[in-house]
Amino acid sequence: MFALLMDISGWIGALLLLIPYFLVSTGKVGGKSKYFQLSNIFGSILLTANSFYYGALPSVFVNLVWISIGVVTFKNIISQEQPSNV
Repeated sequence: MFALLMDISGWIGALLLLIPYFLVSTGKVGGKSKYFQLSNIFGSILLTANSFYYGALPSVFVNLVWISIGVVTFKNIISQEQPSNV
């Protein structure tokens, strides 16, 4: 049963990366949009769980880096939206 859960999380994670990538590539969504970054973060979290479960450590590493990039970029987007107190 747990293997099925990991398989489903892997497929959902893949879709959370691929669909927004398609939307950015076709100009329907900006690469600096919160939607794109959150999809990357959550998709990579799910793929990390799937990859770890199946022992695909290089994929775990890539997805952890992907998550880090997404979190930093998301924080930058949020901080640029907030007015400065200067």
